[in-house]
This record gives sequence, structure tokens and C-alpha cells, in this order.
Amino acid sequence: MTSAIVHIFPCLKDNYGFLLHDPSTGETAAIDTPEAGKILAEADAKGWKITQIWNTHWHPDHAGGNAEIVAKTGAKVVGPKEVDRIGAAPDRIVSEGDTVEMGALKATIIETPGHTLGHIVFHLADQKIAFVGDTLFALGCGRLFEGTPGQMWDSLGKLRALPDDTVVYCAHEYTASNAAFALSVDAQNADLVAYADDVRAKRAQNLATVPTTIGKEKRANPFLRADDQKLQAFVGHAGDAVATFAEVRERKNNF
Repeated sequence: MTSAIVHIFPCLKDNYGFLLHDPSTGETAAIDTPEAGKILAEADAKGWKITQIWNTHWHPDHAGGNAEIVAKTGAKVVGPKEVDRIGAAPDRIVSEGDTVEMGALKATIIETPGHTLGHIVFHLADQKIAFVGDTLFALGCGRLFEGTPGQMWDSLGKLRALPDDTVVYCAHEYTASNAAFALSVDAQNADLVAYADDVRAKRAQNLATVPTTIGKEKRANPFLRADDQKLQAFVGHAGDAVATFAEVRERKNNF
């Protein structure tokens, strides 16, 4: 089996760029396009040619660099239909259960509405990798700009069901602030306390806290724990996971 290479690098203020490379064929995909010039420079430095762009959603810090990268490389764009909203129409529109191939690598599409209504995740099961865009963050989740709490909780449930050793590439370096908030609602969680200590140490050295894993997030991320009885009781919604999720999300919005 081909082993994928993922190159991660900072873009814009707090985004990450990802290049997914198949060493067996030399093909490379840019996962979202937050900053075209930076992405092209990183690919050039690696000696990789970008042949595909995989978009998770329509926001400009995820699809805004499509046109420039396509013009420079001829890459084909794969993504949800909503990417049309910023004039970056995908060459191929994908939805739940579709598969996307690049060289020897294959990703399955998981629809995760909530942050936006058309948001998708690219899951490479045999590589134990998921590119989750702004649905799931290390110790956080995306704001609900378009979807409902119920939609987002269902979307997070799909990700929570992935194997614990799935490596999660989320699109922003938000973890320090996410950790501070998480401790405000789940301070007795020993896994969270240890995770937060590690985040503080890494950020003090300007090190990335991405990627994470599904297992780590299941144990410590309050947005994946809305069905936990202690968390439900703490925020006042015993027995109601959706209401608990909505309450925790609203508290984070105002934190």
C-alpha cells in the first residue's frame, strides 16, 4: 500500500495549508486553498506538482486560492457544490459516499453540514487520515454559520465514529483558546487537563497542535462529549445531547 505524505504549513493569520502527496505517482492535492502563493511556493520547494484541489467548503479562506492555483498548475478542483458561491466552481461536485482518487490514494466523502450547509470531509480510510476543514478542531468545532446544532451534532457524530487512530487535519490553529474554553465546562476531565497542558507547552515554543486524532478528541473535546452525563448536568441539559451541544457552542461563541 502506498503511504501518503502530508505536508502541513501555516497560511494567512491562523490557517493551515495541507499538501497531500502520493509518492508512487508524484501526484499532489492541495487540501483547500487559503493562500495560493504560499501553497504554490511550498509545492515548488518540495518538487511537487499540484494536480488536484480538494475543497471542504466555500469560505474564501478555504477556496479563495482555487483560481490562481488552477491557472498556474491546471489542477482539477473537487468539492461540494457550494464552492460555486465564490466563483470557484468545482470540476467535480461530490457528496456523501462518493470516492475521490489521486494516484494510488482514495478518499471517501463524508457530508458534515453545520459550519456551512455543504461542508464535506475527505476520509482516507486506508491511510487513517481525515481532512476535516472547519467541522472539527483540536478541542473545538466550527461556528454554526449556516447549520443548526442538531445538524452539527450529527456531523460530529460521523467523525466520532471513525477509528480512534484516525489522524485529523483541521484547518486552523485555534487550540490554545479552545483548551481554555474547554476547561471552563469540563475542568474535572483528566484527559482534557493533560491535553491542555501539552497545548500550552507546544504553543510556548510556537509549535503546531495540528494534527490531532479522533481518540484524543473523543476523550477531551467537549463538542464531542455532549452526550456525557456529567457535562450535560453541568450545563443544565440532562439527557439532551443536542441541547447540551447547543449550550456549549453558545458559551464558546461568547467566551
